[in-house]
Amino acid sequence: MPARRIRIRKHDLAIALQKINPHPSPKVVLEQYTTPADLAAEILFTACYTYHDIQGKEIADLGCGTGRLALGASILGADYVVGIDVDRSSLAIARAAKKSVNAQVDFVLGQIQTICGSVDTVLMNPPFGTKTAHADLEFLQCALQLGRVVYSIHKSSTREFLKRWLMKRGFSYDRVLESQMEIPHQFSFHRKQRGSVAVDVIRITKR
Repeated sequence: MPARRIRIRKHDLAIALQKINPHPSPKVVLEQYTTPADLAAEILFTACYTYHDIQGKEIADLGCGTGRLALGASILGADYVVGIDVDRSSLAIARAAKKSVNAQVDFVLGQIQTICGSVDTVLMNPPFGTKTAHADLEFLQCALQLGRVVYSIHKSSTREFLKRWLMKRGFSYDRVLESQMEIPHQFSFHRKQRGSVAVDVIRITKR
Protein backbone atom coordinates (compact mmCIF):
# COMPACT_ATOMS: atom_id res chain seq x y z
CA MET A 1 0.00 0.00 0.00
CA PRO A 2 1.49 3.41 -0.94
CA ALA A 3 2.22 5.90 1.82
CA ARG A 4 -0.41 8.52 2.54
CA ARG A 5 0.54 11.83 0.93
CA ILE A 6 0.27 14.48 3.62
CA ARG A 7 0.62 18.20 2.95
CA ILE A 8 1.15 20.36 6.03
CA ARG A 9 3.64 23.13 6.70
CA LYS A 10 6.12 22.70 9.54
CA HIS A 11 4.80 25.86 11.16
CA ASP A 12 1.24 24.52 11.09
CA LEU A 13 2.37 21.20 12.54
CA ALA A 14 4.09 23.05 15.39
CA ILE A 15 0.88 24.99 16.07
CA ALA A 16 -1.12 21.75 16.18
CA LEU A 17 1.37 20.15 18.57
CA GLN A 18 1.46 23.25 20.77
CA LYS A 19 -2.24 22.74 21.49
CA ILE A 20 -1.46 19.38 23.11
CA ASN A 21 -1.14 20.06 26.82
CA PRO A 22 2.13 19.33 28.66
CA HIS A 23 2.43 16.87 31.54
CA PRO A 24 -0.29 17.81 34.07
CA SER A 25 1.72 16.82 37.15
CA PRO A 26 5.31 15.99 36.14
CA LYS A 27 7.30 13.67 38.38
CA VAL A 28 10.93 14.42 39.22
CA VAL A 29 12.03 10.78 39.17
CA LEU A 30 10.65 10.32 35.64
CA GLU A 31 12.24 13.57 34.39
CA GLN A 32 9.03 14.47 32.62
CA TYR A 33 9.87 17.42 30.39
CA THR A 34 7.44 17.97 27.52
CA THR A 35 9.06 18.11 24.09
CA PRO A 36 8.63 21.72 22.86
CA ALA A 37 6.24 21.87 19.92
CA ASP A 38 8.68 23.63 17.58
CA LEU A 39 11.43 21.10 18.35
CA ALA A 40 9.01 18.20 17.89
CA ALA A 41 7.94 19.58 14.50
CA GLU A 42 11.58 20.04 13.46
CA ILE A 43 12.42 16.44 14.41
CA LEU A 44 9.39 15.07 12.63
CA PHE A 45 9.98 17.04 9.42
CA THR A 46 13.64 16.01 9.38
CA ALA A 47 12.75 12.35 9.90
CA CYS A 48 9.96 12.52 7.33
CA TYR A 49 11.36 14.57 4.47
CA THR A 50 15.13 14.30 4.84
CA TYR A 51 15.38 10.62 5.75
CA HIS A 52 11.94 9.26 4.71
CA ASP A 53 11.43 7.53 8.07
CA ILE A 54 7.80 8.55 8.79
CA GLN A 55 5.35 8.30 5.90
CA GLY A 56 4.08 4.77 5.39
CA LYS A 57 6.17 3.50 8.32
CA GLU A 58 5.41 1.76 11.61
CA ILE A 59 6.42 4.06 14.47
CA ALA A 60 6.92 3.69 18.22
CA ASP A 61 7.24 6.58 20.67
CA LEU A 62 8.88 5.35 23.89
CA GLY A 63 8.01 7.38 26.98
CA CYS A 64 5.51 9.26 24.86
CA GLY A 65 4.16 11.54 27.60
CA THR A 66 1.25 13.54 26.22
CA GLY A 67 2.01 12.28 22.74
CA ARG A 68 3.44 15.15 20.71
CA LEU A 69 5.93 13.03 18.74
CA ALA A 70 3.51 10.12 18.26
CA LEU A 71 0.62 12.31 17.17
CA GLY A 72 2.86 14.37 14.89
CA ALA A 73 4.10 11.20 13.18
CA SER A 74 0.51 10.15 12.50
CA ILE A 75 -0.33 13.60 11.12
CA LEU A 76 2.62 13.28 8.72
CA GLY A 77 1.37 10.00 7.31
CA ALA A 78 2.79 7.16 9.40
CA ASP A 79 1.10 3.85 8.64
CA TYR A 80 0.84 2.86 12.32
CA VAL A 81 1.94 4.56 15.55
CA VAL A 82 2.09 3.27 19.11
CA GLY A 83 3.03 5.39 22.11
CA ILE A 84 3.86 3.92 25.50
CA ASP A 85 4.29 5.55 28.89
CA VAL A 86 4.03 4.64 32.58
CA ASP A 87 2.16 7.82 33.47
CA ARG A 88 -1.62 7.40 33.35
CA SER A 89 -2.47 11.11 33.50
CA SER A 90 -0.18 11.94 30.57
CA LEU A 91 -1.78 9.25 28.45
CA ALA A 92 -5.22 10.61 29.25
CA ILE A 93 -4.17 13.91 27.65
CA ALA A 94 -2.63 12.10 24.68
CA ARG A 95 -5.80 10.11 24.04
CA ALA A 96 -7.94 13.26 24.20
CA ALA A 97 -5.57 15.08 21.84
CA LYS A 98 -5.76 12.18 19.37
CA LYS A 99 -9.39 13.01 18.70
CA SER A 100 -8.76 16.71 18.22
CA VAL A 101 -6.02 16.21 15.58
CA ASN A 102 -7.69 13.18 13.94
CA ALA A 103 -4.61 10.99 14.44
CA GLN A 104 -4.45 7.20 14.40
CA VAL A 105 -2.31 6.24 17.42
CA ASP A 106 -2.54 3.48 20.00
CA PHE A 107 -1.49 4.72 23.45
CA VAL A 108 -0.41 2.01 25.88
CA LEU A 109 0.11 2.22 29.64
CA GLY A 110 3.20 0.27 30.68
CA GLN A 111 6.97 -0.03 30.82
CA ILE A 112 8.81 0.48 27.54
CA GLN A 113 10.30 -3.03 27.83
CA THR A 114 6.84 -4.55 27.36
CA ILE A 115 6.75 -3.69 23.64
CA CYS A 116 7.82 -6.69 21.58
CA GLY A 117 8.49 -7.17 17.89
CA SER A 118 9.90 -4.50 15.62
CA VAL A 119 9.03 -1.17 14.01
CA ASP A 120 10.56 0.92 11.27
CA THR A 121 11.23 4.01 13.40
CA VAL A 122 11.48 4.84 17.09
CA LEU A 123 10.97 8.45 18.18
CA MET A 124 11.67 9.43 21.77
CA ASN A 125 12.53 12.12 24.26
CA PRO A 126 14.00 9.89 26.99
CA PRO A 127 14.99 10.91 30.53
CA PHE A 128 18.39 12.62 30.54
CA GLY A 129 19.54 10.29 33.31
CA THR A 130 20.21 13.08 35.81
CA LYS A 131 17.76 11.81 38.45
CA THR A 132 17.89 8.08 37.72
CA ALA A 133 21.37 7.05 36.63
CA HIS A 134 21.55 5.55 33.12
CA ALA A 135 17.82 5.96 32.47
CA ASP A 136 18.75 7.35 29.06
CA LEU A 137 20.75 4.21 28.26
CA GLU A 138 17.86 1.97 29.29
CA PHE A 139 15.66 3.76 26.78
CA LEU A 140 18.33 3.50 24.10
CA GLN A 141 18.81 -0.22 24.67
CA CYS A 142 15.08 -0.84 24.30
CA ALA A 143 14.81 1.44 21.24
CA LEU A 144 17.74 -0.23 19.46
CA GLN A 145 16.16 -3.66 19.89
CA LEU A 146 12.82 -2.40 18.60
CA GLY A 147 13.53 -0.03 15.72
CA ARG A 148 15.37 -0.10 12.41
CA VAL A 149 16.19 3.57 12.99
CA VAL A 150 15.99 5.61 16.20
CA TYR A 151 15.59 9.37 16.73
CA SER A 152 16.38 10.46 20.28
CA ILE A 153 16.96 13.69 22.22
CA HIS A 154 19.96 13.93 24.57
CA LYS A 155 21.94 16.55 26.41
CA SER A 156 24.74 17.88 24.24
CA SER A 157 27.11 17.39 27.18
CA THR A 158 26.73 13.60 26.77
CA ARG A 159 27.57 13.68 23.05
CA GLU A 160 30.99 12.06 23.12
CA PHE A 161 29.99 9.44 25.68
CA LEU A 162 26.92 8.40 23.68
CA LYS A 163 28.85 8.32 20.43
CA ARG A 164 31.40 5.92 21.94
CA TRP A 165 28.67 3.86 23.64
CA LEU A 166 26.75 3.40 20.39
CA MET A 167 29.71 2.78 18.11
CA LYS A 168 31.07 0.17 20.53
CA ARG A 169 27.80 -1.72 20.03
CA GLY A 170 27.86 -1.48 16.25
CA PHE A 171 25.57 1.51 15.69
CA SER A 172 26.07 4.67 13.66
CA TYR A 173 25.58 7.99 15.46
CA ASP A 174 24.45 10.96 13.37
CA ARG A 175 23.66 14.31 14.95
CA VAL A 176 20.83 15.66 12.80
CA LEU A 177 19.78 18.66 14.92
CA GLU A 178 21.19 20.87 17.66
CA SER A 179 18.82 22.95 19.74
CA GLN A 180 18.10 24.61 23.05
CA MET A 181 15.35 22.76 24.91
CA GLU A 182 13.30 25.06 27.09
CA ILE A 183 12.88 23.89 30.69
CA PRO A 184 9.95 25.55 32.49
CA HIS A 185 9.86 26.06 36.26
CA GLN A 186 7.99 22.90 37.29
CA PHE A 187 9.98 21.37 40.16
CA SER A 188 10.93 22.80 43.56
CA PHE A 189 14.67 22.68 42.84
CA HIS A 190 14.29 24.94 39.79
CA ARG A 191 15.63 28.41 40.61
CA LYS A 192 14.56 30.19 37.41
CA GLN A 193 11.12 30.74 35.96
CA ARG A 194 12.40 29.37 32.67
CA GLY A 195 15.71 27.89 31.60
CA SER A 196 17.15 25.92 28.72
CA VAL A 197 19.56 23.09 28.08
CA ALA A 198 21.58 22.38 24.93
CA VAL A 199 20.39 19.18 23.28
CA ASP A 200 21.31 17.01 20.31
CA VAL A 201 18.77 15.12 18.26
CA ILE A 202 20.52 12.00 17.07
CA ARG A 203 19.64 9.45 14.39
CA ILE A 204 20.89 5.94 15.10
CA THR A 205 21.14 3.08 12.65
CA LYS A 206 22.88 -0.29 12.63
CA ARG A 207 26.28 -0.15 10.98
